[in-house]
Amino acid sequence: MQPTKSWSLVVVAVCCAVLAWLAATIGFANFPPLPWTAVPALLLLAFGEVLFARNLRLRLRGGAGAKPVDPIAVPRVAALAKASSIAAAALGGLAAGFGIYTLASLDKPVPRHDALVSAVTAVAAIALVAAALYLERVCRSPDPPDDDDDDVPYPNGQYGHGS
Repeated sequence: MQPTKSWSLVVVAVCCAVLAWLAATIGFANFPPLPWTAVPALLLLAFGEVLFARNLRLRLRGGAGAKPVDPIAVPRVAALAKASSIAAAALGGLAAGFGIYTLASLDKPVPRHDALVSAVTAVAAIALVAAALYLERVCRSPDPPDDDDDDVPYPNGQYGHGS
């Protein structure tokens, strides 16, 4: 599995923003006001993923008293992080596209409310993307050591062939 590329998240967000803007252009008058429910859900997921990443990082580094991690768990967590970042980018894009549409009507109460909800939802989605990318980064395996014998440290603190 390859690490998540930031450009792919941007592409997902932009495509979803365009779709949301088109949907709002076609039928904004038929939509109910946007609910606030996505904001706490996204923020709780982001908070949970940050805590999970901190705990996992300690366990992977073998911190004092930390239980070892099951080897199959790390790729599963990485897949969760990747899915979370893509889903958050999509939700953030949808919120941004809807918010962009409502910017033209901020003088009316319903579009003003929807613009505010869209903006806060987009910020919460960005927080989840950041948390998911952090969790994914924690799951990366360390770089392999170089095969160059000259870089092997000796007990006396010297490098090289002991000279």
